[in-house]
Amino acid sequence: MRFETLHENDHFIVINKPSGLLSVPDRKQSEPSLKDLLLQKYGEIYTVHRLDKPTSGLILFARDAETHKTLSKLFQTREVEKYYLGLVEGTLIPKEGIIETGIMEHPAGGKMINHVKGKASKTAYETKETFKGYSLVRFRIFTGRTHQIRVHCGYLGHTIVGDGIYGEGKPLLLSTIKKKFNLAKKELEERPLMGRLALHAHEIRFQFQGEDYVFEAPLSKDMQATLSQLRKHAAVTNPL
Repeated sequence: MRFETLHENDHFIVINKPSGLLSVPDRKQSEPSLKDLLLQKYGEIYTVHRLDKPTSGLILFARDAETHKTLSKLFQTREVEKYYLGLVEGTLIPKEGIIETGIMEHPAGGKMINHVKGKASKTAYETKETFKGYSLVRFRIFTGRTHQIRVHCGYLGHTIVGDGIYGEGKPLLLSTIKKKFNLAKKELEERPLMGRLALHAHEIRFQFQGEDYVFEAPLSKDMQATLSQLRKHAAVTNPL
């Protein structure tokens, strides 16, 4: 899979990861990961944090052990600001807020759940755009729990589009938002506008060696196209 290098220096690399690519190798080494590809190019790469396979966007890797130690500590002490954009099903009420719950692995495995005995987690959210049946939401995570945003969206009762673990996982189809929709003659079935998890690591902010860094990853083409169609066919008269 192709990926975009947003920034590179002697200490770290910032990548815009595509959806569907593992951040780091899984236990079974079942498929190539972004880290594998970077190791081939740079020879030495250190994992600082991760993104879920279906999540696109910003991810940071260190190029030396000392930088890895420094950046990892910044993440652990919550001195890194991390922002995501997600397309959520429904309209969030209130349109902004903070979610604080305990998150732990489900006893049966395979997913995470909100639970009083779980690890403390905190997510702030703000609705940026409202459509008929959907919302574009900006998230800031203060902790880095597995599937944190996805679990907290489930807590709100509004799962992220395309999430088959915490929601129904239904793709977003143009036919669901466009009144007069006709399938192209050469197509046997409709292609989804958004057929994967609609979550994107959009922005990251931190200080390293006395310098402030801010990076933004542009939305993937499928998310841009989806938002364009929502604005065209699912705009609301009186947005929040």
